[in-house]
Order: sequence, then C-alpha cells, then structure tokens
Amino acid sequence: MMTDRPGGFSTDDLGHIYEIMPALSRLIEMHYVRRTAVTLLDTYLGKQTGQKVLNGQVRRGDGDNIYSVIWFCDLRNSTALSETMAREDFLVMLNQFLEAMADAVLDAGGEVLRYIGDAAMAIFPIAGDIGLATPVATKKALEAAKDAIERMKIVNAERVKNGENEIGFGIGLHLGEVTYGNIGSPNRLEFTVIGAAANEAARLESLTKEVGVPIVISENFNSCSPSKLKSLDRKALRNVEGDQEIFTLPDL
Repeated sequence: MMTDRPGGFSTDDLGHIYEIMPALSRLIEMHYVRRTAVTLLDTYLGKQTGQKVLNGQVRRGDGDNIYSVIWFCDLRNSTALSETMAREDFLVMLNQFLEAMADAVLDAGGEVLRYIGDAAMAIFPIAGDIGLATPVATKKALEAAKDAIERMKIVNAERVKNGENEIGFGIGLHLGEVTYGNIGSPNRLEFTVIGAAANEAARLESLTKEVGVPIVISENFNSCSPSKLKSLDRKALRNVEGDQEIFTLPDL
C-alpha cells in the first residue's frame, strides 16, 4: 500500500492497515487462486470447456448435445518418424505442427478439445439460430484451415532451410451433432465431444492420404458453407454406411 499524502501514513493509519491485513490477504489469496484456476483450465481445456468445468459441470454424464463443425487433424508418418528421429527433434516437429493447427483454430474462434498423440480435435460450436449460425461456423472453420496451411508453409520453409524434412499433415472437416460433455471414470474425467460426427471427421482426415490434398471436407459441411468448394468425387468412409461427395479448398 502507498499514499501520496505528505508525510505518508500516520500511526493511526498504519494501525488500521495492520488490523485489516489478515482479512484483505485472504480475499487477495482467493482472487489469486481463482485466477490461477481459470488460467489453468483455459490452457488445458480451452476457454469454453474450461468455463463449463469452472461452473460445476464436473460429473460423469454432464453435457449437452450440440450442433458443431468438427475439425480433426493428424501428422503424417508419425510412427516411422518417431522411430528414426532423435526424441528431442521429433518433439520439436510435433509441437511445430500442433502449434500451427491449434493457433489457427483458436484465432478463428474455435475450441481445441484434445490432443491425441500426434493428432488434434477441435470444434466450432453452433449456438442460437442454426440457419444463421451454421454458415458463420463453417466460414470460421475454413478460415482456420487456410490459416493452418499457410502457417505450415512457413514452418516447412524454415525446416527445409535448416536441412530438415517437411511436415506432412491432413485436416478433416465435418458438420453434425455431437455430445459435448464429461466421459470416463468418476475419478478421471475428460470433457470432450463424442458421436458419429466426430468419428466421421477423423475418417475424412484419413482420406487426405488417398486423394492427395491436405484437407478433405464433408458433403454436409459443403451444403452449409457460404464458400464454393471443389468437389473430389464420391468416396466411401471407413465404417460409415454408403458414400458421399467430398470436397476441398478450391485452390488446392
């Protein structure tokens, strides 16, 4: 504490300050602990998910069915690379990839839910009027995908300059309903999304290897996208009944 009064605090002032310090210290401590908790939850769970946990959604089964864009991305040839590269070099490469993907999603307003080894899953939730909000969410997801590709170009250019191999990757984008909530053991929960739509996003990402482009987008996503996408013909997705027309960005 400080004062700009000439002569500083009086003896009486100091007495009052010492009297309130125990209570004031406790209040400051409580605010500090909460701020630390918010920072940790934002860092490890994401802002939206962290806020849900902070608000008390901590029981198994807590959650909602939501309509969302689901993003799934994966690093190419990670098993072979992890076996042939030094551990430190592989971790640097993995973090370069995940940083480019995650920062692109976050900057576009998405939520990174989890890292699955060398893969990541994110969502762009759709709230309110689905007819109005869905094109907004698909636009954000496409902006994130374009940004991620540009970030990876910069990363790969630097890696080539340093005599290192480029990083290959794939991104799958889908639109559908998922369950957004807590799953797992009562003693160890994870707040994530589950459902057929989440699995389909992963299947779309795996198709990027087959069709030779870094991003594959579902038919359902395309039907709600304000941007014109390029068709890649019809394909069957593993463990998904029937086939569907798939798409990618027009300039790929």
